[in-house]
Amino acid sequence: MWTAGRIAVEDGQMQKYMDFLTKTWTANQEYSKSQGWLLDYHVLQSVNPCDGEPNIVLLTRFADMPTAAEADRRSDILNKRMSQDDHAAAAASGDRNKMRRQMGSVLYREMLKR
Repeated sequence: MWTAGRIAVEDGQMQKYMDFLTKTWTANQEYSKSQGWLLDYHVLQSVNPCDGEPNIVLLTRFADMPTAAEADRRSDILNKRMSQDDHAAAAASGDRNKMRRQMGSVLYREMLKR
């Protein structure tokens, strides 16, 4: 399973958003990987995005999708690790809206394994 988070970074905000991805997002992905919650992750940049397309795609690969209860448990662990609760996490995400616009995410299932 793959998720692709589609992000449109606002003009003049790419370096700031990359700082967030490098410091916070990557640290959380590495922690999640160490816990066996995900297999791999990538940050992709579109070279020539068309109007309405993201310029950053955040790919995360999972062995399988967790149950809702397990996803909540993992979220609680990550929030504690970052010294925040769900409300603070939502506020931090809202603050990042100055840098980027979330264009949604897509869930993919791999059809042919090599």
